[in-house]
Amino acid sequence: MPTLPWTAPNPATPGTTAVVMASRFEVRSLTDVPRFFLKSLTVWRQLRRTPGALGASLIARPLRRTFYTLSAWESREALGAFAGAEPHRTVTTGLRTTTKESTFTFWQSPVEQLPVRWTDAHARLDAERAKAAARPA
Repeated sequence: MPTLPWTAPNPATPGTTAVVMASRFEVRSLTDVPRFFLKSLTVWRQLRRTPGALGASLIARPLRRTFYTLSAWESREALGAFAGAEPHRTVTTGLRTTTKESTFTFWQSPVEQLPVRWTDAHARLDAERAKAAARPA
């Protein structure tokens, strides 16, 4: 299924550390998949012109109703500014009712190790989901 390969909209400063974020979204039904994917593309276009974005990739697994994002940022502030800006803010608010489950994980990586490997991101997301499942309800 569709994978948007790693795209680096802005050059990283050598010798610095990137803030990396991976996310997993599961939508409630197969009928929600096209809308979620199209809205994801809107956010993808925003990311490609956002200051501080060092790279990103997206994996869509429509038959599993699951979407994964992986991005690297020059700072937590740059990531926060992106998340709070349009269209990201409106898209995320509008998709809350169609999202069954979401998981986020953050870590740091030397910029020389970008792009981050998807196997790494999936392992970190799986660990985060396991931690969340172990928490008392």
